[in-house]
Amino acid sequence: MSVQKNACLFLKIATVYIGSVIGAGFASGQEIMQFFVLKGKGGLYGSVLVTLLFAYLGGLVVYLSAKYSTRNYKELIFHLLGPKFVVLFDLLSLVALFGGLSVMMSGSAAIFQEHLGLSPPLGALSVAAGSVFVILGGLSRFLQINLFLAPLKLAAVVAVAVAGILFYSDGPAFPPSLPDGKGVAGHWAMAGVLYVSYNMIGPFAVLSSLGAHVPAKTGVAAGVAGGLLIGLAVFLVALAGMIFYPEVADHEVPMLILAGFHGVFVKWFLGLMIWVAMLTTAIGNVHGLASRLSPAGGKQYVVRGTLVCLLALLPAAVSFSVLVRFLYPLFGYVGLLLLVSLLFGPLVKRRR
Repeated sequence: MSVQKNACLFLKIATVYIGSVIGAGFASGQEIMQFFVLKGKGGLYGSVLVTLLFAYLGGLVVYLSAKYSTRNYKELIFHLLGPKFVVLFDLLSLVALFGGLSVMMSGSAAIFQEHLGLSPPLGALSVAAGSVFVILGGLSRFLQINLFLAPLKLAAVVAVAVAGILFYSDGPAFPPSLPDGKGVAGHWAMAGVLYVSYNMIGPFAVLSSLGAHVPAKTGVAAGVAGGLLIGLAVFLVALAGMIFYPEVADHEVPMLILAGFHGVFVKWFLGLMIWVAMLTTAIGNVHGLASRLSPAGGKQYVVRGTLVCLLALLPAAVSFSVLVRFLYPLFGYVGLLLLVSLLFGPLVKRRR
């Protein structure tokens, strides 16, 4: 493979990883608020832990998928844990990926209604249509769309955070009212582990489908690089949230409040990026489901991926907050099972 093609493949894999992790919860700032900002200074330690885990797991998943030439997450779990665990994990992952797709559609409906004043069903249909468009182009279009959109949303979120840090009137100092140990999961280390565990479901489904198409060295380097960039973004957004605490603490979309300090245009542009984050997350979930249901790809990949998008519109009619409250605990359990499998599965297999 030529250097140019290798570099292009590196960028595609790294951006797919970034695009799968940085969804609406991240771009809105609400995830970072709950898992890091409300932990006080411990949240910054948590962001460092998260960076290391995302970098390690990204490289590991691509390495294992390339080693076993896997075409979907089911094949990789089979190699890691054997047939006994495959059925359980497969069922949970199908539900989590499908539920995540519906959540993104419902979130898009909420953005269309609350921020654009448009019909909510139009928001859900926009994500469904965008996902079907990508699925029709197969794996190559999926990689290309992430190559464009993932850096865009990452840059937008990081730029708003960095601007807040640099131009804050009193400099980057922690306000005395910063909480300590609040938010989810108690201790900052546990919060970091949980954050990574449930955020790895989508990337695992996506990255494990690339094994037959990716050289191991390029894939591992891209996975590590993508994980480091995700971790850097987590650190910067968490730091910005701490600096502007408590102004951003009482809002559903803290990043929009932070963006509002820089003008109306920046606020509306970030709102668009949150929708893009929902779209790219939905696309990753659809690809993970389609590659699982149609390992050979081709026409069946397109047909089943399209059917999944249409079916996901039904639960998407439920409100965004209700879906999040009901489905995110499930994502957490699946994510913990996945994290344990990735961290200890290769060691157990090697020992056997």
